[in-house]
Amino acid sequence: MKITNLLTVTIGAFFLSVATNAQKKTFQKEEFKQWAQTPPMGWNSWDCYGPTVEEHEVKANADYMAKELKKFGWEYIVVDIRWFVENDKAGGYNQTDPRYVMDQYGRYLPAVNRFPSAKDGQGFKPLADYIHKKGLKFGIHIMRGIPKKAVEDKLPIKGANGITADQVYSTALQCEWLRDNYTVVADKPGAQEYYDSIFELYAQWGVDFIKIDDLSRPYHEGEINLIRNAIDKCGRKIVLSTSPGETPIEAAPHVTTHANMWRMVDDVWDTWPHITHLMDVAQKWYPHIAPGTWPDCDMIPLGRISIRGERGEDRMTRLTKDEQYTLITFFNIFKSPLFFGGDLPSNDAFTLSLLTNKEVVKMHNQSTDVKQLFQKDGKIAVTSKNPKDGSVYLALFNISDNGSQKVSVNLSDLGISGSAEVLNMWTGEKSKTTSNEIGTDLKPHSSILYQLKSKK
Repeated sequence: MKITNLLTVTIGAFFLSVATNAQKKTFQKEEFKQWAQTPPMGWNSWDCYGPTVEEHEVKANADYMAKELKKFGWEYIVVDIRWFVENDKAGGYNQTDPRYVMDQYGRYLPAVNRFPSAKDGQGFKPLADYIHKKGLKFGIHIMRGIPKKAVEDKLPIKGANGITADQVYSTALQCEWLRDNYTVVADKPGAQEYYDSIFELYAQWGVDFIKIDDLSRPYHEGEINLIRNAIDKCGRKIVLSTSPGETPIEAAPHVTTHANMWRMVDDVWDTWPHITHLMDVAQKWYPHIAPGTWPDCDMIPLGRISIRGERGEDRMTRLTKDEQYTLITFFNIFKSPLFFGGDLPSNDAFTLSLLTNKEVVKMHNQSTDVKQLFQKDGKIAVTSKNPKDGSVYLALFNISDNGSQKVSVNLSDLGISGSAEVLNMWTGEKSKTTSNEIGTDLKPHSSILYQLKSKK
């Protein structure tokens, strides 16, 4: 474990500070929903780099996003798990002899051997500045709780009047799959101050987005309350993503008033059963899709993944093209946040086309009233509306494994009477309805996405 020199950190923090206490704003209850009126769109390092991503790789993905994707609404660059460990490894975490980097208050700092610009106590501010100058936003991942090392060393909690880390923790409900942290007991003196202190630091760095792991399953309401309070007090609009799933539907009243997005399932990888499981679980979350609060389908496991990842070898996604269309169509019509998991500079033309379809992006941003019409016998129909131009969207899926199936719906179920102009949103093909239903024969694992406009 490396504790950064106190003087260096103090000097670094002085130059990092972006807001004095007098300038800080305390956000009002649920004002955070205004920060993500459309589902956030970005890139996350997990699927391709696991816990080992380095600064030059983050910058390369930011450069690509700025050049190819920014104009379509993609804007977040997120450094995923364990950026504070100097010697982590792919294919499972180094939990044998991890070298943590943290400051004198038990707050993790970026490992300088992986993020050179973090030297001299600057933290992630130089990297955030690089990303912000490209017109993008910067995000990080953390684990719920307080570092075990901070507890063992009885490090003071900043702003807690002498309370130390060993006075706010519990070993109960410690994360089962990563043992870096202990649970923070929400009603202990100093618990709120610990979360306040880390978000004060993240605000100084210029963090715009935070993904917090081990929050949703089981659902840690107490720590989520501390986190919400800390973000609201830090003076920066930091979008909150809770992870991983399966978030219990019983927690919907709480999570929709405390987070901008929350995972519905565990990690989604490039296998067909992951997609069908997601579609099944998503059924209960349609009523909770709303501006500022989004059920989250997880990252998009397309393009080149697992370069140093957790599942399998370096590869292009194992999903077929039909399966890729099905995944990206479902994510978009469901209005899930979109966080691409592949290495962006490695994209081929087909992968890029899935991210840059103007009509699909428009649907994702502008549609309302998302609902499932049916999910049975391997057939799924999902629809939504665009109140700005009167469009009706319809996604049809054949998720069965054997044989083509006709999947169709009645136009009356879409609120359309008479005929309609039809756009196949992926191919650009235009047609007109010739009966009172719309549909097509779909191969196994395939889908189609329509935009319909009633003819006056």
